[in-house]
Amino acid sequence: MAEAPPGLQMVDLVGQYRAIREEILAAIEEVLESGQFIRGPVVARLEEELASYLGCRFALGVGNGTDALQLAYMALGLKPGDEVIVPAFTFVATAEAAALLGIRPVFADIDPRTFNLDPASVEARISPRTRAIVPVHLFGQAADLAPLLELAERHRLFVIEDNAQAIGAIYRDRKTGTFGHIGCLSFFPSKNLGAYGDGGAVLTDDPALHERLSMLANHGARRKYYHELIGVNSRLDALQAAILRVKLRHLDAYTRARQEAAARYDALLADCPGLTLPYRAPKRTHVFHQYTIRVHPDVPGGRDGLQRYLQQRGIPTAIYYPVPLHQLPAFADFGPHDTLPEAEKAAREVLSLPMHTELTPEQQAYIADAIRTYVETAQRTGRPLEA
Repeated sequence: MAEAPPGLQMVDLVGQYRAIREEILAAIEEVLESGQFIRGPVVARLEEELASYLGCRFALGVGNGTDALQLAYMALGLKPGDEVIVPAFTFVATAEAAALLGIRPVFADIDPRTFNLDPASVEARISPRTRAIVPVHLFGQAADLAPLLELAERHRLFVIEDNAQAIGAIYRDRKTGTFGHIGCLSFFPSKNLGAYGDGGAVLTDDPALHERLSMLANHGARRKYYHELIGVNSRLDALQAAILRVKLRHLDAYTRARQEAAARYDALLADCPGLTLPYRAPKRTHVFHQYTIRVHPDVPGGRDGLQRYLQQRGIPTAIYYPVPLHQLPAFADFGPHDTLPEAEKAAREVLSLPMHTELTPEQQAYIADAIRTYVETAQRTGRPLEA
């Protein structure tokens, strides 16, 4: 059995850093010499550059992506007892940030091809207490926004885009995060645009909303010690902003590297029995925060058997997400919850393969060969394969 090629990781942040090391160190040095570590000109420049890159009027740096969601709910005036419709298949923060404020997350099912919100499921869950729809551009693929925006307009609802995994993705002719009333970004280190710590941003075209978001993120104050609202302390620090400014200049190249790696996986795994490869919906782009396959239940051992085999061969993988949100104990008090068959099926079948900007063809060939070996052998013998 061949050994795993060197450096095979789920995400290679060190390799990415080494390629831009001098730029990063110079940016950090500039902040250290300035002595301005909270807000300040470096953060302001990042906010301007983000807004320009994404095509919106305003971007506000905040502490992390979860804070971005919470601030969005707060800025739009959502109150305890209000409802927001969120996908059942996503990271917990989308619903958690609402629940923390006493807002009820109502879980909708997903499109099985894109893993994003199913507009028909959303429409069925709109009630007199619904205040917002929260599409998540999951794994880097733009959600189908047009029908969701139409629903929101017809029912006078807010739209909050959770764009934590899809910065740079395009829906029709615009970048995601700029269609809703507010867009939310995460700069968690493993994201496509990742900091070297926590960070996030909120996006909007509305000057009044931007001002309210800015106040809420700064203890509810426009100016120091004059607090007009009950807010929070959620500020992007200048060191992270400096790092993000450097990486933003490379983001399009990072996106191309991810898309090229995804195309190599597609070619290597084409026609592999028992798998469904990532779908690319028309008129939108996929920036591949994750490359997520589905392992069909007729493969002996299923997804978990394949994951164990790959681990034995030195190949890291991840399951995003093993339990849909409506089945988590944390949200039991917000029920009763419907059965959501597509979200539940996805949670049983998905497996994310290594995906990052430093991924090599040699590494991908090794991964694909191991997947084919497992699937084809398991189906031929009728039992799971051990390495």
